[in-house]
Amino acid sequence: MISRMPPLRPRRIAALATGLALAGAVLAGCSSEGASTQCGLDQCTVTFDRGVEASIELPLLGIDAKLVGVDGEVVTVEVAGQQLSLTTEQQAAEVAGLQVTLESVTDSEIAVKISR
Repeated sequence: MISRMPPLRPRRIAALATGLALAGAVLAGCSSEGASTQCGLDQCTVTFDRGVEASIELPLLGIDAKLVGVDGEVVTVEVAGQQLSLTTEQQAAEVAGLQVTLESVTDSEIAVKISR
């Protein structure tokens, strides 16, 4: 005996599409200026464009992040209203219950990982 699934109703299809779109928006990123992000359930990697005033909202983590400056391999960022100076060799710094790590520094961009 083959059982058939009932056809999806338009209301269910619309609810499913809305839910998937919302989940995609949360995981994909946030509003930004000169920055992009890739987020998972409990962490985001933010890539800031170097040489511009770059900032981003991270609603998944409930914070804003901003690139303040770069001096050689030392990067200053503002996370949750607190400034941090980071290097790629150091361990994660803690801010507002989050771990912040400098992933990489290149001529064109800076990558920072922020996680719970």
